[in-house]
Amino acid sequence: MSENLAKSLLDIKTKVSLCSICFNLTDKDPCLICSDQNRKVGSICVVEGPGDQLALEESGNYRGRYHILHGALSPLDGVGPERLKIKELLKRIDKEDISEVILATNPTTEGETTASFLYDLLSKQYEHLLITRIARGVPMGGDLKYMDRMTLEHALKNRVSINP
Repeated sequence: MSENLAKSLLDIKTKVSLCSICFNLTDKDPCLICSDQNRKVGSICVVEGPGDQLALEESGNYRGRYHILHGALSPLDGVGPERLKIKELLKRIDKEDISEVILATNPTTEGETTASFLYDLLSKQYEHLLITRIARGVPMGGDLKYMDRMTLEHALKNRVSINP
């Protein structure tokens, strides 16, 4: 039993690497998503990590391409832009003729800082680029009395019309 576990761990170490395009974890390069010709081109959804990409993919609502940063900006922890896959994102925008970047970082202080940094960088460098941010606010099934102040603030600021 323990020998099988040890072999499996060694297999992961030797067989799993980062996709050379999106930087997701994969055992094939490019990964299945990057090599899928049926994916929408011209759009990249930027996420912090592989787990975030997996969650979005499992929702079934996005059929474009992804870019995994492998973290979020956190000056207090010594994580600056040079530690993330930001240069690689810029190269992809140029190479793949991207028209939209969806910022799907987590709604944390670090995620918001990263989204703000990327927005400033991209909007200055690419005038033609549509830069969007995933919605934030009250989750389905949530109870307002248990929401934090920031969640309620975003929900009110980003409210939508229900008129037909």
